[in-house]
Amino acid sequence: MAAQPDLLALIARQDGLITTIQAVQHGLDESVLRRRARDQGWRRAAPRVYLAAGHRLTVRARIRAAGLWGRDHATVGGPAAAWWHGMLATAPTEIPVTVPRRLGLRGYPGVRIRRRDLSHLDRERIDGIWCAAAPLAALETAIALPDGSAFLDRAPQKHVTFDDLYQAYCRNVGAHGATRIGALVAAAADRAESAAERRMIAILRGAGLAGWERAVPFERWTIDFAFPDARLAIEVDGWAYHSDVDRFRADRSKGNALVRAGWRLLRFTWHDLVSRPEYVVAEIRASLLAANSSA
Repeated sequence: MAAQPDLLALIARQDGLITTIQAVQHGLDESVLRRRARDQGWRRAAPRVYLAAGHRLTVRARIRAAGLWGRDHATVGGPAAAWWHGMLATAPTEIPVTVPRRLGLRGYPGVRIRRRDLSHLDRERIDGIWCAAAPLAALETAIALPDGSAFLDRAPQKHVTFDDLYQAYCRNVGAHGATRIGALVAAAADRAESAAERRMIAILRGAGLAGWERAVPFERWTIDFAFPDARLAIEVDGWAYHSDVDRFRADRSKGNALVRAGWRLLRFTWHDLVSRPEYVVAEIRASLLAANSSA
């Protein structure tokens, strides 16, 4: 039996995939799919999901297969959802799929089932499959990656705001990993930069650097940290810097004014302070040395 044009179009839209339900809707019994898998080079990509001959099981097809398998009940989550949203460059080997507690779906090789009832606000249908909405996907991915703080520092900024993250966290307080998520959210939420300031102070003192001051007045602003004698300003950028437009513009204006006034300016993120303090110290030392050399 030749494939119908509309069925071929559907398969093309779905990265070469077709579910048994979709096949039946187009007049093909599941036995036909099994026969094609046996005789015509088709293959099963997931339970009740087939990959048509001539198509590769790409990363995109593998994630789509998990989403199609779960139908409207299941939600692709974690790093797989982040990849689907475009927040992550590399897709995970294992695809987490969240299903309602009452649903008896079991995972298959490469797919891990999580049982949790998600709010409709935490699900989003994107290109034919249900995924965790961007804020929840970002939070789940942050605790799945070894550099979760770095991921929150850079990747989701084009996709979510801090308020979105916080609301998603509040809706999923009892979920697996919520304690770790809470710690990351708390760090991201520190708009007053007090946690970042404490870390910077510890780094400066630990490195034996002297001559610095905190909260130094400069024109209509305040410099986070400064070495006044060397005219070196240090700004610590947290989530507020990235997600608050007014704060972002004010910091840009302050930075430009500092440079015009002859100051050297260094900027460090929360991830820099937490994950690579040696880089922070090296940059400060190099700037102080350059300032002394030009004095």
